[in-house]
Amino acid sequence: MAIHPIDYRYGTPEMRAVWSEENRFRAIVTAEIALAEAEAAHGMIPAEDAAAIRRCAPQASPARAKEIEGEIHHDMMAIVRAIGEACGDAGRWIHYGATSNDILDTATALQLRESLELIEQKLAELLQVLLWRSEETRTLVCAGRTHGQIGVPTTYGLRFAIWASEVARHIERLRELRPRVVVGQLTGAVGTQAALGAAGPAIQATMMELLGIGSVDVSNQLIARDRYAEYFMFLANVATTLDKIGLEIRLMQRSEIGEVEEAFGEKQVGSSTMPHKRNPIKSEQVCGLARIVRSAVEPALLNNVLWDERDLTNSSCERVLFPEASIVLDHMLRVLIGVLEGLRFNRENIRRNLMLLRGVNLAESVMIELTRRGMDRQEAHEVMRTASMEALAEGRHLSDVLAEKPEVERFVTAEELERLLDPESYIGTAVMQVERLIAKLSPLCP
Repeated sequence: MAIHPIDYRYGTPEMRAVWSEENRFRAIVTAEIALAEAEAAHGMIPAEDAAAIRRCAPQASPARAKEIEGEIHHDMMAIVRAIGEACGDAGRWIHYGATSNDILDTATALQLRESLELIEQKLAELLQVLLWRSEETRTLVCAGRTHGQIGVPTTYGLRFAIWASEVARHIERLRELRPRVVVGQLTGAVGTQAALGAAGPAIQATMMELLGIGSVDVSNQLIARDRYAEYFMFLANVATTLDKIGLEIRLMQRSEIGEVEEAFGEKQVGSSTMPHKRNPIKSEQVCGLARIVRSAVEPALLNNVLWDERDLTNSSCERVLFPEASIVLDHMLRVLIGVLEGLRFNRENIRRNLMLLRGVNLAESVMIELTRRGMDRQEAHEVMRTASMEALAEGRHLSDVLAEKPEVERFVTAEELERLLDPESYIGTAVMQVERLIAKLSPLCP
């Protein structure tokens, strides 16, 4: 019976497979095979036994390993024995010169490599959708907001472009952290490689080359967890970007704003008691799950603080952190991609909100023009501030209030005021910025 929601509600099949018990077992077996082959390459064990291990080790049974663990209460040693049984006489060399975390941490590197590949793919897909939406809405003028209040105009295209730029930085971060995170080790009981002798560094290098991953420079009994902490902080950073996008969608879908809306199925139900509801549940799910991913950061950092050459406090914690945070983030990416693909725009409401303040939100435009034509900048600011407050208090259009101000009429005509208070004419370089970003980031897309 499933207990954790990632078993039945959240997660993609491909990411769940990466962190499955079966894949973990395969990764450990793969690491043990590479160890034997590396040792054979340096004359430490017979080449024919290494070949037998490569041939037979994949036949080791996870069920048999569990059975042995029930007797000896040591999961790694149970796997070693299960592999040894599958390899016959050659099994005597399994795990030779290694300690548990040489294999366990190296296996984790193999899983992290797969996990980062899936995350990078989905980040690229998300970037592609954001750039498409940026292009589609590059001239869709809307009310900009600061402090929750309507400000000067912006465009939806610029909003999407800003998010796209952030996602592109995450792709860059992922590629930068990969060589620091995807590393294995073969350093022995406390990191001295005493069991391997002088050939230890060469054997470690060969083992990691066979696995196609990086190799630690130095280590104690386990890989320093600053590497893994960086992975979890990266996941949290990505999750926060998704949270930010999801929150903006939720804000813009509020009934009194109503500018965008998640796609809503023909038979979809919004509420068990209010039949009219069309809730942004997918964006809300993304925002909620971001809290779970971020919660992995502190324990991941604490896992780097261990006694002496190691203790075991990180182990139980990581059994939860790696699959949970990785699967949840992957799920969030998939959900938000779907939300953005199906996002609907209510252009009437966008226009209504843009014009809601009757020109007051374009006060800056007039202030800048008054200053350009000779009025002191601070005087222009005060003129527009008092005119704006008057327009708001009396429910009048700003142009009507300004028409009664001789100090304004001296610098701009009524026709010029109409142009200055047109939101379509006050979006600066927004369109150019979007087009430039699309050209820059499109090569990162699938």
